[in-house]
Amino acid sequence: MQQLIRELNEASDAYYNGQAERMTDYEWDARFDELKALEKETGTTLPDSPTQRVSEDTITGKKEEHEFAALSLAKTKQVGDVLKWAESRPVWISWKLDGLTLVVTYDGGKLTKVVTRGNGHIGTNITHLASAITGIPQTIQAQGHTVIRGEAVISYDDFDRFLMESGEDYANPRNLASGSLTLKDVDEVRQRHIQWIPFTLVYLEDDLTSWGERMDWLDRQGFHTVERQLVAHPDEEAVTSVIDAFTKKVTSKQNPFPVDGLVVCYDDTAYAQTGSVTGHHATRAGLAFKWQDESAETILKEVEWSCAASTISPVAVFQPVELEGTTVRRASLCNISECERLGIGGPGTRLSVIKANKIIPKVIAVTQCVGTLTVPDRCPVCHAPTTIPDASVSGTKTLHCSNPDCPAKELRKFARFVSKEGMNIDGISEQTLSKFINLGWVSEYADIYDLRQHIRELANMEGFGEKSASNIMRSIDRSRNVEAHRLLYALNIPLCGIDVCKRLLAAYPLDELVSESTKTGDDLFATQAEPQDVFAHISGIGPEKSASFVRWFRNERNLARYQRLLTYLEVTTPDVTPAGDRCQGLTFVITGDVHHYKNRNELKAYIEQQGGKVASAVSGSTSFLINNDVTSTSGKNKKAQQLGIPIISEDVFLERFGG
Repeated sequence: MQQLIRELNEASDAYYNGQAERMTDYEWDARFDELKALEKETGTTLPDSPTQRVSEDTITGKKEEHEFAALSLAKTKQVGDVLKWAESRPVWISWKLDGLTLVVTYDGGKLTKVVTRGNGHIGTNITHLASAITGIPQTIQAQGHTVIRGEAVISYDDFDRFLMESGEDYANPRNLASGSLTLKDVDEVRQRHIQWIPFTLVYLEDDLTSWGERMDWLDRQGFHTVERQLVAHPDEEAVTSVIDAFTKKVTSKQNPFPVDGLVVCYDDTAYAQTGSVTGHHATRAGLAFKWQDESAETILKEVEWSCAASTISPVAVFQPVELEGTTVRRASLCNISECERLGIGGPGTRLSVIKANKIIPKVIAVTQCVGTLTVPDRCPVCHAPTTIPDASVSGTKTLHCSNPDCPAKELRKFARFVSKEGMNIDGISEQTLSKFINLGWVSEYADIYDLRQHIRELANMEGFGEKSASNIMRSIDRSRNVEAHRLLYALNIPLCGIDVCKRLLAAYPLDELVSESTKTGDDLFATQAEPQDVFAHISGIGPEKSASFVRWFRNERNLARYQRLLTYLEVTTPDVTPAGDRCQGLTFVITGDVHHYKNRNELKAYIEQQGGKVASAVSGSTSFLINNDVTSTSGKNKKAQQLGIPIISEDVFLERFGG
């Protein structure tokens, strides 16, 4: 019991405080259930048992006592338990978002505080970061005292983009979200694209006892609340149908945010408050439904050491097994500490594997160990010596390449280089790039254009073949003709996203941007301009982005690699001069599906050709919101209505602005 308590508490501390993951939800739940069973069997509960307390984030800062305790939910993996708990009463089922819970309070229509959950009773006040978190408005229409609980999350897309642009290493979006809220710099937090999604209205002065109506009330205030579904008559068929619909969105990756299950709550909030508090949860406050992970037994073929980002990570390669309707052959083992915890041996070791939360392949146990694990003393890519930093600092033993210029440390940069927004090389995934790098085929961007010399080897690799190898080569050849803003974005210059690249190119041609960055002076007495001053005058750039761009090109290694890359490319600069003035001086926001245009990008391009601008969010400067569902209750529609901004369909847009 002491060992279980220690393992569970260490894992919870890592989970809630932006550290490396110690165990999966599957493993945590199994150990938690084992501990509960032992406590019941012995009639003993030891100090610090996680069965008796809420897991806690330990974000530093001013502490604040919660007006309403934020307790944990009881959990189950059985539909039968959901039916028993529901007691035939109407219930709502919603996502159990996987981030960091924040409690947000408004008084007199103004935001007064934002507090982390902490231990459920006392949290940390992070109100100063509110402006950096999307979804927490500074004001709302309601004038009374309002308390809302929601989850701070980062979408998978924003997570991948941040890793590529920053070069930092985080295990998952939740890890990044919780780590980000420990920062003091508001601008730095804003770059993480954290979104706050309300999942319950804790207190409202109006008498609303329906949970569904309370969530609708939040929607009317302009919040983007959690996706939910009412089960008016909860029988096995109805509950299973809703759970299956949510599950399908997870397995098909339709849901943009990380989740670790579902939440079931009563529509009758007055009845929900009549439950007792048992252990670390209120019995009727809600029920967490976790997916029953399907496991399979298999045999380890080898441990492959994959060099990516800042670490060399072990990957279990095993005999194929069927899980959740797909064939699984590989699973990350994360780090040396995880291998030691599991007891990973050599080839022939028998493993138990799952797809955690229906998505991520994961080794959960070693059922029979054969031989011993060999940790390489040389980097598999550049062959430099490997190191294992002191684990006492991070709590995790990880393997690192000692070469700061190892190509494998640039994997995410290569992924951005080939991305649709960059060079748009279809067919080359991050996993494929990792193989190219580990084989020594690719060490800088230009090497991608020499891959044809390896086409025979590529065609014979597992998972490829002649057709896919030929398709990759054709895609590489197509990318040789590239627009300047895509090339700049693909170079992975820090702080230079698509918008920054377009702004720079609107002010200078590409060759002038490079020459201005590397200029050493016009005469003997001239001095080289400070990096922050070169392009700071361009709208939307400023000193920080200017400095980042200029310093990148002043780096001799970067400049040499860029110049070599140019020998493979034909760079074009599209004419951005407006073709007309039908949208001159107007700013549009586009949301929802489009029908007349191929996609929203085509509509955006037309607006810009006609002298207009397209923004991503509705604000006071927005002229029109284009939405074919003009009566939608979406957040953008509500925001537009609040600001008195016209909402028009595509048909109306075409009538007024042509196209």
